[in-house]
Amino acid sequence: MASKFHLKKAKDGQFHFNLIAGNGEIILTSELYKAKDSALNGIESVRKNVTREGAFEVRASTSDKHYFVLKATNGQIIGQSQTYASAAGCLDGMKSVVKNAPIATLQDDSGA
Repeated sequence: MASKFHLKKAKDGQFHFNLIAGNGEIILTSELYKAKDSALNGIESVRKNVTREGAFEVRASTSDKHYFVLKATNGQIIGQSQTYASAAGCLDGMKSVVKNAPIATLQDDSGA
């Protein structure tokens, strides 16, 4: 299975996407967008920002697990990872996003 951006429509009518690695794991989840075009722009922003120095920020959850966010040049969060039990796992997740985002195809199941 090749990596892909999976675009969906939420129950409230907003749009969001997941970046899915070739092994089927979700490696990045977007924020909600009011318009489909904004979500598509978000996907392009992920593609552009994954190689930018300082785009990733590692954070700790309230349960002391690690996760990362990907930020645009304006500081806005484009996407967030799942939580990882270790910092090393979190770093591996970031590497997977860097590897998969530029080559991921688009699967549009938004129905819009």
